[in-house]
Amino acid sequence: MKKPVVLLLAAVLALVFVLPVQAAPLKLVAAHNQTSQENPYQYGMLKFKEVVEKLSNGEISVDVHAGTIGTNEDELVEKLKLGAADVVVASPGFMTKIGIPEVDLFSLLYLFNSFDHWEKAVDGEAGQTLAKIINEKSKNTFRIAAYWSAGVRNYYGKKPINTMDDLKGMKIRTQMSGVVADFWKQTGAIPTQVAWGELYQALQQGIVDCAENDYTNFSLLDHHKTANGKFITETEHDFTTRFVLMNGRKFDGLTDQQKEWITEALKQATAEERQITYGMLSKSKEKVIADGGTVNSIDKAPFIAIAVPIQDKLAEKLGIQDLVEKVRAAGK
Repeated sequence: MKKPVVLLLAAVLALVFVLPVQAAPLKLVAAHNQTSQENPYQYGMLKFKEVVEKLSNGEISVDVHAGTIGTNEDELVEKLKLGAADVVVASPGFMTKIGIPEVDLFSLLYLFNSFDHWEKAVDGEAGQTLAKIINEKSKNTFRIAAYWSAGVRNYYGKKPINTMDDLKGMKIRTQMSGVVADFWKQTGAIPTQVAWGELYQALQQGIVDCAENDYTNFSLLDHHKTANGKFITETEHDFTTRFVLMNGRKFDGLTDQQKEWITEALKQATAEERQITYGMLSKSKEKVIADGGTVNSIDKAPFIAIAVPIQDKLAEKLGIQDLVEKVRAAGK
């Protein structure tokens, strides 16, 4: 009776050492700070989930969070750093706080003149150079996995802007990174900090006189339906960049196959996010007008005249003159 038992045990041991060990599924947390399910970030993240789960045949799964683990980008960046999130969307202005001032390149206003110009810059040498700077200065904590668009930002407020003088004394909700605040101060406006999730109430109650963002984002939250948000002036001051970030150390620890799946999924997600963003622009503008918002254009030359010296000053301060020139050259 002992011999069959010994043979059976030997067979089992042989199978243990011969059969490949099935790796546990890789679970990723992907997050952005927008709570609307119709936001382009959400479409992009869902595309990432769809593609990576399909390519990996379920070996990678993705949980997508639309503002549910933080509506403040600082929170998301911190969660990425600590490993509580794996893929997050963040704006350049917030990343200056982690000691990488070069990211303010994409906070500069009037740096781009069209979406085509923006794509050529971020997908080209300028974008690659900045990605390398961020990765090296963060000691591989942060890795730019893709560049996404947040549309083109315009002014909206309690009155239209016909000349720059109309901005004098106006409290404008805007990002508070140095170059952005400096620009609005020079127009005569007063930069004011209000959390995105609290801006509807701030406009409604007159805490701020105006704000600036793209049609899709502010119309999804009905900012244009408030008394202090219904006049839109198409300043087109910022063809906006968002970073899709991963933790570089965690990414480097993945298998080559996992990296390949994730990279391809992010490529397709980026194409999806940009297409949705561009497509929603005209539809969102139509919605704003249909809801009673009014839209006017303005001569942008005086605004550009303020913006260019700010660009040059930052470039000299950070030693990125060549990088700024590469961006400018992409638009010619």
